[in-house]
Amino acid sequence: MSIVDTVSYALAQACKAHRNLIAALLDVHGLHPGQEQVLMHLWQEDGLTHSELVERCRVEAPTVSKTVQRMEALGVVARQADERDARVSRVYLTEQGRQLREPIERLWEQLDAISMAGLSEHERVLLRRLLITVRGNLP
Repeated sequence: MSIVDTVSYALAQACKAHRNLIAALLDVHGLHPGQEQVLMHLWQEDGLTHSELVERCRVEAPTVSKTVQRMEALGVVARQADERDARVSRVYLTEQGRQLREPIERLWEQLDAISMAGLSEHERVLLRRLLITVRGNLP
């Protein structure tokens, strides 16, 4: 079997196309891929620490630090020292960051509709379950 015939190759190609599309959709809002992930987690629970964002976004600590710095410069998040431990920094949504929730959720629904076009509901559920398993297999 050729490399281009492997599941991993197909997955890599799909991931690349998916990332390119999300980049174009996010650019309308002045955001870059990965920043919407931080926003999504903060919409669920505002005031997360850097280490909590690392865990939830499944990225390295320097990536979260750089992402949060850029988002802070955009005015969508603000960092504050933890009230109980000044060594810990918490990330909070600004009003501008909260206002992005609806347009980003619509954007994500659009991305999902484009990505899943032609798949039945059963296939979508199965694909999601399989991708979760694949993600769990990876470091």
